[in-house]
Amino acid sequence: MKFVSWNVNGIRACVQKGFMEFFKEADADIFCIQETKMQEGQLELETPGYHQYWNYAQKKGYSGTAVFTKEEPLSVANGIGIPEHDQEGRVITLEFEDYYFITVYTPNSQNELARLSYRMQWEEDFLSYLKKLEEKKPVVFCGDLNVAHKEIDLKNPKTNRKNAGFTDEERGKFTELLDNGFIDTFRYFYPDAEGIYSWWSYRFSARAKNAGWRIDYFCVSEGLRDRLSDAQIMTEVMGSDHCPVVLKMD
Repeated sequence: MKFVSWNVNGIRACVQKGFMEFFKEADADIFCIQETKMQEGQLELETPGYHQYWNYAQKKGYSGTAVFTKEEPLSVANGIGIPEHDQEGRVITLEFEDYYFITVYTPNSQNELARLSYRMQWEEDFLSYLKKLEEKKPVVFCGDLNVAHKEIDLKNPKTNRKNAGFTDEERGKFTELLDNGFIDTFRYFYPDAEGIYSWWSYRFSARAKNAGWRIDYFCVSEGLRDRLSDAQIMTEVMGSDHCPVVLKMD
């Protein structure tokens, strides 16, 4: 099975930059996008052979997620069941026979960490949500988690130490997630790989210089470890300030 996740930073803009060509070429079993930045009815995507599920933010042109899946899920749920978190279209959960599949767009802590305390609450609530699902069956979750976990995961760790996405608090929450029985699949396969990132600022020619961050992930329950076959970060794919990430499972 092949899963793809991509923060498209505005699906309407990304469609103008080759999104559908990549979508068809990827031929994923499940393809997820984050930061769709649209409301219902603003774009119709033709995806023959796929079921589409969208979760829109109440605020226009903001956040939002979508999932395209070849296999029809047993059930689909938007959000995590907490109204405070569920107004921004950040989570879609698909239930299949032997696992749950989740796409998530984790809130950014923002400039001067204006939203860090909210982010910490989100992290606790999202982990609780994952663990509750895991009581029934294992979980695969993916998306823009807005955190570079270790110094190896961004080009300039020293100067970013207290910036959104690389605070001790955010990194600690990701460590806690892993300690609770989840696997960061890219690091599982490539524990020492350096210079491989999934997001680059549009400023300062960051992508040309590969001054990036690895903030897009596929994570899975420990119980799925034996089914993992590969994880990839498709740094060559353009169309957004993020690139797609891939998980392959048996």
